[in-house]
Amino acid sequence: MATVEEREKTLRNRLQELEGRLHGIEDELESHEAKDWEELAVEREEDEVLEGIGTSGVSEIARIRAALDRIENGTYGICVKCGDTISQERLDVLPATPFCRRCAA
Repeated sequence: MATVEEREKTLRNRLQELEGRLHGIEDELESHEAKDWEELAVEREEDEVLEGIGTSGVSEIARIRAALDRIENGTYGICVKCGDTISQERLDVLPATPFCRRCAA
């Protein structure tokens, strides 16, 4: 079982990783300079994949920041919906989760 401090470190490391990845995606999306239609079509398909990855990354970043806010204000590990304690096992698997198992279902 991880401590709150260990979970905070894990969340901060993941946040840093995601932010770096998103900056890389943004750079890649801005770098295309295809000259012909075929290359442009391939680049557009790749852009759609990158944009999907970016969107999921942005969502995860928001969840992580919210979890870090809960750590800071002392409400981490308490379900934001029902107020019950979130199990340690659930937090070990999903450290950014705002919900207990019952409310997440």
